[in-house]
Amino acid sequence: MSDKSYLTWPFFEARHAQLEQQLDAWAASHLQDAHGADVDDSCRKLVQLLGNGGWLRHAVGGTAYGGAGDTIDTRAICLVRETLARYEGLADFAFAMQGLGSGAISLFGTAAQKQAYLPKVARGEAIAAFALSEPQAGSDVAAMACAAVQEGEHYVLDGEKTWISNGGIADFYVVFARTGEQPGARGISAFIVDADTPGFTIAERIDVIAPHPLARLKFEACRIPVSQRIGDGGQGFKVAMATLDVFRTSVAAAALGFARRALDEALGRATTRQMFGQVLADFQLTQAKLAQMATGIDSSALLTYRAAWQRDQGHNVTKEAAMAKMTATETAQQVIDAALQMFGGLGVVSEVPVERLYREIRALRIYEGATEVQQLIIARELLKGTK
Repeated sequence: MSDKSYLTWPFFEARHAQLEQQLDAWAASHLQDAHGADVDDSCRKLVQLLGNGGWLRHAVGGTAYGGAGDTIDTRAICLVRETLARYEGLADFAFAMQGLGSGAISLFGTAAQKQAYLPKVARGEAIAAFALSEPQAGSDVAAMACAAVQEGEHYVLDGEKTWISNGGIADFYVVFARTGEQPGARGISAFIVDADTPGFTIAERIDVIAPHPLARLKFEACRIPVSQRIGDGGQGFKVAMATLDVFRTSVAAAALGFARRALDEALGRATTRQMFGQVLADFQLTQAKLAQMATGIDSSALLTYRAAWQRDQGHNVTKEAAMAKMTATETAQQVIDAALQMFGGLGVVSEVPVERLYREIRALRIYEGATEVQQLIIARELLKGTK
């Protein structure tokens, strides 16, 4: 059982602790063996399960549109992701993508857009996706080549997106494309593209180290109504960054969940594995490693929930979210590696919890901004104050 004392920290209100306790009990009874051999089918079922349980309401903003509150509660999102990640990585993924995929609509969508998409997302009846990255434009969003040209009441969309989570199973995609109002990042707009739009195809499915739905998308003369644009023309970069500021902090929370599960597994193994007439936990080397793991987890938690609390207070958290994401994901990698080492040969057996965690954590150090990008963001924000 993971340490829950952090729920008494001043970052949280009583409702947050209650949310975590309710979800923890639900996850314990609903997420045992939740994933199967068919990752697409498993993900669809998990979205439905999370929707039926009422948990996807926290991924959507606006009670009028099925959300748990009038705005997105960053602390609630983080607690949900941390808790789900402790139990089942694919459940965390399913929840996160419902939030990230629809986040731009929650934050910047019109009333009509919100009504058309958000209630279905909250109920688990529609699967969402966020399509920003391209073959030559991942971290460098300004290098985006996918373009949308306005023709009367429509935009004609052409180009590719890649590394798109939920690619191939999503019912709609929030797609970012160059519309040319200004050079660079200021000439990008955001659009809602339904999966059945003529000219839109799944060009390639991508298999990765921790299986989840992932694809390369292709757009050929896709006609998108102007009414499907999110926000003003040329505001797409602002839409994308605001969405990522919410969910980048939650990536840190997911890493926390993975790390806490790894520590639990390590403690169980260290206190029961017999070696040389004693248990593994009796060795000072093991005790030192456990101490480092626990300290790293608490350090990550403090940064994560500081960023979540600050955003919920209305503050800009670009630097704080980057610090949290960088620290929590890098620390989780170290914690999980140490836990696997304590398991010895058993730790690399397929589907043993620490082996699964080892595969799950690796991608978190890359997506929604690699560690190196987070370092650049932090430095850029620091240097703003010196000019």
